[in-house]
Amino acid sequence: MRALVYHGPAQSTWDTVQDPAIEEATDAIVRVDATTVCGSDLHILRGDLPEVKPGTVLGHEAVGEVVEVGGEVHHLRPGDQVIVSSVSACGHCRACRDAKYGQCGEGGGWLLGNLINGTQAELVRVPFAEYSTTRRPFDLPLDDAVLLAELLPTAYEVGVRNGHVSPGDTVVVVGAGPVGLATVVVARLYSPRRIVVVDLAGARLETAVHVGADVAESPGKMIADLAEGPGADVVIEASGDPDGFVLCTRAVRTGGHIANIGTHGKPASLHLESLWRKNVTISTGQVDTSSTPRLLELMRFGRLRVAQLVTHTFALDRMNDAYEVFAQGTTTGALKVVLHRE
Repeated sequence: MRALVYHGPAQSTWDTVQDPAIEEATDAIVRVDATTVCGSDLHILRGDLPEVKPGTVLGHEAVGEVVEVGGEVHHLRPGDQVIVSSVSACGHCRACRDAKYGQCGEGGGWLLGNLINGTQAELVRVPFAEYSTTRRPFDLPLDDAVLLAELLPTAYEVGVRNGHVSPGDTVVVVGAGPVGLATVVVARLYSPRRIVVVDLAGARLETAVHVGADVAESPGKMIADLAEGPGADVVIEASGDPDGFVLCTRAVRTGGHIANIGTHGKPASLHLESLWRKNVTISTGQVDTSSTPRLLELMRFGRLRVAQLVTHTFALDRMNDAYEVFAQGTTTGALKVVLHRE
């Protein structure tokens, strides 16, 4: 099969590699019909995740068709259409029983495109397949379904839920990339008083308003007014930039919440000299994707409209082009880039 193979920082190739095979009785092999390029993939290529070894097939989001299952997979069969979760869950350990799949203690967690071969390929081996896939209804388009593999659960679980967004809240989202904009879409379900989005890219600020933000601006007067005034109830860091995190600490109100979504490849300063008396709660987290079935139903019934988040599509063999467009998102306008099997 063909796949995108990581060879070290700033090095990857679209290569012919061996087809995956069933290695454990809980595995399934899925033919990839759609996959994406994620910000985490860019972090890997920058060398920010040294645990990813050269020779690894990248990618951790996919939708496809089951072609083979192991002997202990009882609720999937060849021909089933599935969403492949970015997180693999054994389903039996203490963390999994609490639906904290990202913290699986029996060999799960973030495996695909990280510790084992991933989804930017024609085929992928999915560990713990019964707990790491969700059936895709035939009426759910591929481009919508693939956003349920990681993007939307991250926005909901790590951003909106961890941040305790509630009706009447003022919510600030720092960073208007794909996950920041997805957070705006999901946060609207909770009837906040207003959503403020902060970013440096003008085009992304326009998109933020289009998807539901009440105000979108570059860092400036709005954040200063919040910092000097009542502050925001919830501030969600979705930029992955150290300055973005500092901005969050300025904007949050006393007793408020900061929910960190962004993947940070560099240290971020925590100014406790100004925060120690504010009773601020700061949360971080690995997405669990336990919310995928719920978000899927909201999407099917029109409560979660996300088509505008997919801005570019490519054939699977144009993986290098997709990476280039996605990496230059502030100039190309790319948000979520989806690749389809021809």
